Amino acid sequence: MISEEEKEELKIELAKLEDEISTLRQVLAAKEKHLVEIKQKLGISLMNELKQNFSKSWHDMQTTSAYKKTHETLSHAGQKATAAISNVGTAISKKFGDMRNSPTFKSFEERVETTVTSLKTKVGGTGHTGGSFEDVLSSTAHASAQSSLAGSRLPESEEELQC
Repeated sequence: MISEEEKEELKIELAKLEDEISTLRQVLAAKEKHLVEIKQKLGISLMNELKQNFSKSWHDMQTTSAYKKTHETLSHAGQKATAAISNVGTAISKKFGDMRNSPTFKSFEERVETTVTSLKTKVGGTGHTGGSFEDVLSSTAHASAQSSLAGSRLPESEEELQC
């Protein structure tokens, strides 16, 4: 238990502490006001302070061991993924190369060439050997246009018109 005398001393000390805290709050408020005035005179805005704080925080975070470890792990994973994708691309290219040299593809290629040659002969006559696919299309279009013009001949006399 505390004696009456000790209680009085504690009450007096409590009152002094509360006064000191109040005085310190007033001093702190005055100093904060003065700080704001100086920053305004220097042109330091709240946005600039936020940028500086963010930059410092970002730098501090990047120097942590957790960030460094995560960065290394993700970098390593990215390298592995790149290598895997490259290997898949190489395998696909090789497979297409193998398929291009296969007998089935060669047979298909020969059939296409035979068909193109046949079309050239039928459309352009025997005088058009060789040439590109565009030439074949052009001659086909030309032949088609000629046949449709021949089928839609204009009448030459009044008798033909009346029929």
